[in-house]
Amino acid sequence: MKIICSTVALMMFVFAGMTAQQPLFTFGEELPSVVSGKKVKAQPVQWIQVSTKADTWKVQGKELTCSGNPIGVVRTKDEYENFVLHVEWKHNIAGGNSGVFVWSKAEPGPKGLPDGVEAQMLELDFIKLNVKDGVAPPEARVHGEMFGMGGLPIMADNPNGNKSFPVENRCKGKGEWNSYDLVCVDGTIKLAVNGKFVNGVKVDRKKGYICLESEGFEINFRNIQIIKLP
Repeated sequence: MKIICSTVALMMFVFAGMTAQQPLFTFGEELPSVVSGKKVKAQPVQWIQVSTKADTWKVQGKELTCSGNPIGVVRTKDEYENFVLHVEWKHNIAGGNSGVFVWSKAEPGPKGLPDGVEAQMLELDFIKLNVKDGVAPPEARVHGEMFGMGGLPIMADNPNGNKSFPVENRCKGKGEWNSYDLVCVDGTIKLAVNGKFVNGVKVDRKKGYICLESEGFEINFRNIQIIKLP
C-alpha cells in the first residue's frame, strides 16, 4: 500500500510540474541564424507563467497587451545563449513602466521579479510624474537604461551608480511604437533604441531565459523576434 501511495504521489508531482510548464500563450518567432544559406522556417515563441496571472496577457492579432497587474514576468519556454532580440513596444499611459529581461533564471524574487539584465521601458512622462523633493529623475532613465536585477552585478558602458545610462535619448512617448534590439553574446549585451546603439553592459552570465515584465501599467508589444546565434 505504501508503494502504491508513493507511486501515486510521484505521478501527481510529475503531472503538476508538467502542468506548470504548459505555455501560457504563444507570441513572436524564433529565427535560427543562417550560416549555410538555406532558408530556415521560423518557430513560434512559447511563453511560460512565472509570477503574473493568465489574464495579465492578451494576444490580439499581431499585438500582445499586458495589463500591468500584478507585477511580475512571463518567460520564454527555452533558455538562450548567444542571440539577438528584437522587440517593439508602446505605452498607452503617461509615466508607464515595463521592461525586458535577458539571461534570467526566471525565479521570482522580491515583488515577483527575477534576476537578469533588464532593459528598462519607461514612458517619457515618467520623470515629471516621479519628482521627489523637487528633483526629477534623470532623463536618461526612460530610454534604454540597463541594470542587473536580483543582485546580478554588471559592468556598465555608461555607468551611473549601479546602472548603465544610454548616451542618447531616442524613445518616443505614449501612443507611439519604440523598438529595442539587444545583441547578447558571451556575456556582453549591446542595446539599440529605435535603430541606433546607445548602451551596453557586461555580466558574468552567458545563458538564461528572456522575460517580459508587467509593472503596473498597460503596455503593448509586437514583432518579437529572437535570432539564435552560433
